[in-house]
Amino acid sequence: MPYSELLIKPMREDLTRYGVEETRTPEDVDRVLRENRTVLMVVNSVCGCAAAKARPGVGAAMRHAARPDKVATVFAGADEAAVAHVRNLLKDYPPSSPSIALFRDGKPVHMIHRREIEPRDAVQITAMLTEVFDQHCSPAGKDA
Repeated sequence: MPYSELLIKPMREDLTRYGVEETRTPEDVDRVLRENRTVLMVVNSVCGCAAAKARPGVGAAMRHAARPDKVATVFAGADEAAVAHVRNLLKDYPPSSPSIALFRDGKPVHMIHRREIEPRDAVQITAMLTEVFDQHCSPAGKDA
């Protein structure tokens, strides 16, 4: 049974206030991946490491000069079909909530799993993400 929207609304807003697009259906996920060369997909979660580490880390990383064309999210325990679809796209990685994956041309090129999020703080998550952005993205999300 999905989480109550009343419960998770503030957790969704922790990302959408940074301009992260919610993808609540498999079709939304496919559209975002199809329309953008680089996409950071955040599997959001109710857990503490999402609240204190992953979401603030993503928000801070979005101010970096090099960044993906689009940052999107699905919510584990709420956007069930969309999360299942993202996990299928990430089938080479174990399921993880929260997690953060960078896609390039619809294919995953980097994954940050929960086990990498838990021992770090938001500043370290930001550093991890900006390093990945520097490797795979262009300034201001303008990939060539």
